[in-house]
Amino acid sequence: MKNAALFEQAKKIIPGGVNSPVRAFGKVGGTPRFISRAEGAWLWDVEGKRYIDHVLSWGPMILGHLHPEVMDAVIGQAKTGMSYGAPTKLENEMAEIVCDAFESMDQVRFVSSGTEATMSAIRLARGYKGRDIIVKFEGCYHGHVDSLLAKAGSGALTLGIPDTPGVPASVVSQSAVLPYNDTEGFIEFMRSHGAEVAAVIVEPVAGNMGVIQAKEGFLETLRKETLECGALLIFDEVITGFRFCFGGMQRLVDIQPDITCLGKIIGGGLPVGAFGGRREIMSLLAPDGPVYQAGTLSGNPMAMAAGLATLRVLKREDPYGRLEKNMNMFMDGIVSIAQKRQVALSVNHTGSMGSIFFGPGQVDNYEAVTVSDAAMYALFFHAMLERGVYLAPSPYEALFIGVAHGDDILGASLDAVDASLSEIA
Repeated sequence: MKNAALFEQAKKIIPGGVNSPVRAFGKVGGTPRFISRAEGAWLWDVEGKRYIDHVLSWGPMILGHLHPEVMDAVIGQAKTGMSYGAPTKLENEMAEIVCDAFESMDQVRFVSSGTEATMSAIRLARGYKGRDIIVKFEGCYHGHVDSLLAKAGSGALTLGIPDTPGVPASVVSQSAVLPYNDTEGFIEFMRSHGAEVAAVIVEPVAGNMGVIQAKEGFLETLRKETLECGALLIFDEVITGFRFCFGGMQRLVDIQPDITCLGKIIGGGLPVGAFGGRREIMSLLAPDGPVYQAGTLSGNPMAMAAGLATLRVLKREDPYGRLEKNMNMFMDGIVSIAQKRQVALSVNHTGSMGSIFFGPGQVDNYEAVTVSDAAMYALFFHAMLERGVYLAPSPYEALFIGVAHGDDILGASLDAVDASLSEIA
């Protein structure tokens, strides 16, 4: 069956034809590719075309598709049961390896998605502090939680207004939305409203407006001001957890948040999320405390098996230095090709995730992202797709490399970049 026919069929029975909006190719146009199988760094669509995968299921497949140890763990667990609704030893083992990797965590609770993790972390923070206001930053996405689907109001230092129909204004009225990387603006807000703030939530490396690194001193200021105001600091490491090192970005920047949210890699490709922190905070969760949170498939043994196998491989093999070296080479190659082809673009990258922005100047905040050339990215995306390279179908998402992206595969991707930029220049 053809991709186009499947998409037309899907649109009749699934809203927009997809189960997550970005898959619909709305930001780049054209027809989504329906994937039939994957292996290593490769995807195949239903028409039999092969693609180098730089999406990696939006980050989780750091070891590549069908990694043998992960597959053995999943198949072995499936043979003994896929869900029990009761505790398993696997949950204990996963909690131990995660807490050992994060100095800021005494306890962790597993859920089924990153959205559940951030939603639960926000509820826990409000319950712990007895305050209502949550501070988030423009361009940082923390899942489709009502209170976090807020956009900035008329000024930089105003409380949020709903960013989507279906979210009452009252729900986001206690969410403050500030510019990412605006250290002085954050200080000003906290000096005025800090006593009302329950928590500040941030991606330590933003990954949902493209990849935007925190400027020097920004994360340190968040930690300092939250401590002074008695607010909690929540790191959303759903993307960054185990992506740059065995642990989170917090280890690399030497900052301990009060609560950390995880997902993606810790499920090894299966649905998962987690949030954890100090014992005194986590003890407020039911059944020990009054803050309620529950989930039928939380700690699902299939996800625990896949995640545990993935983390054990990462801990044993420690591929992070090689991944960073490969990404540096890959991004330097893109910049060099762009200069040769006289195409204005910039790249941002940290570890093994990065972004390409078309247009002059460096991109370091949400406003700069929104004025980058999205139309040029769409042309580039389709030129790459035709040459067998699958990038994120949006200019505002990250690209990834993993253990399975060897020199030959990255070289093939760079050859496609050269040909694509030559075509669209």
